[in-house]
Amino acid sequence: MTILDDARSLGPRIRSLSDEAESLRRLPAELVGLLAEGGFFKLGLPDEYGGAEVDPLTFIDVIDELARHDSAAAWCSMIASTTAPMAAYLPAADAAEIYGGDPLTVTGGALAPSGTGTAVEGGFVVSGRWQWGSGTQHCQWICGGTIIDSSDFRLVFFPAADVELLDTWYSSGLRGTGSTDFMVDELFVREGRAVPIGQGLPPRIDRPLYRFPLFSLLSLAVASVCLGIARRAIDEVVELAEAKTPAFSSRRLAKSTMAQVEIARAEAALGSARAFLVDEVGRTWAEVLAGREISLDHRGRIRLASTNVGVRCAEAVDLAYNTGGGSSVYATSPLQRCFRDIHTATQHLMVSPRAYEIYGRQRLGLPLDGAML
Repeated sequence: MTILDDARSLGPRIRSLSDEAESLRRLPAELVGLLAEGGFFKLGLPDEYGGAEVDPLTFIDVIDELARHDSAAAWCSMIASTTAPMAAYLPAADAAEIYGGDPLTVTGGALAPSGTGTAVEGGFVVSGRWQWGSGTQHCQWICGGTIIDSSDFRLVFFPAADVELLDTWYSSGLRGTGSTDFMVDELFVREGRAVPIGQGLPPRIDRPLYRFPLFSLLSLAVASVCLGIARRAIDEVVELAEAKTPAFSSRRLAKSTMAQVEIARAEAALGSARAFLVDEVGRTWAEVLAGREISLDHRGRIRLASTNVGVRCAEAVDLAYNTGGGSSVYATSPLQRCFRDIHTATQHLMVSPRAYEIYGRQRLGLPLDGAML
């Protein structure tokens, strides 16, 4: 069986724990155990540290599948799995310390450069407060983007015991992700635990996945959660339409021409967005396998396709939610959760509509900082 098969087989159990995650505002221990033992927190981790090291197209399929059952489980798996490739960039001794011990080790954190640091002998002294610390409650190592000495951007790894988690995650959607703020204050970090970001650093482990652009992997992974949420919403409204007879109507919702049109539009939005993403990721992956340098155009088009996924999946969920009518507003309806979750997910920088500007500038030949591509 493949890891995608495992995700499908675990789907019903993951879905059964979804309400508990929503209530706790974090993943329950049983769900963390299922995801950790299944390797879903380590999709991007090198094989020598016990990771799945899956290709980017499999990444899309697995995260999409998890999100169909529980968006929080998929989101936390996505964050951990896009942090795990850092093992290919860390010095061997530090990678072994972080990832080479307990096979159930989970890493996560926030890339945003909300920390500041000063270089000292042997490392750095770091302080900062980060938002969107998804899954930090079940991580053994937590990382945060940090600007060292005003100019050097690094992703810095902290032992979880040295990090203060703040109870800030009271959100409209993705409640089960535990995406709370976290902070450190004047913490010494060994130099080997601080990975330079956006500086063209070649991976220590030179295999295809680690030659694939890091920000492209992050953007397609966030988009994959959106794909799963939209698929769940459409499936739920189809099931509802087959059973519901709306007020002041003698026909089931499925017999409504408007419902038929809106469900078709939702399927088209989801299917076309997924196809564009898979096509662009496949093209770039072929370039990686051929040993060619990945151009800014390839990077920009993956970011464009990822952003398009966020926008079109939100459209699909809105169509499903509105088609469900009054049934959609109840807390017991999966459609209201899909609605809240998709409109939270699309606030992520990697799929926010604001990212359209990046490709627009690139396509028009205007100056562009490619460091975040």
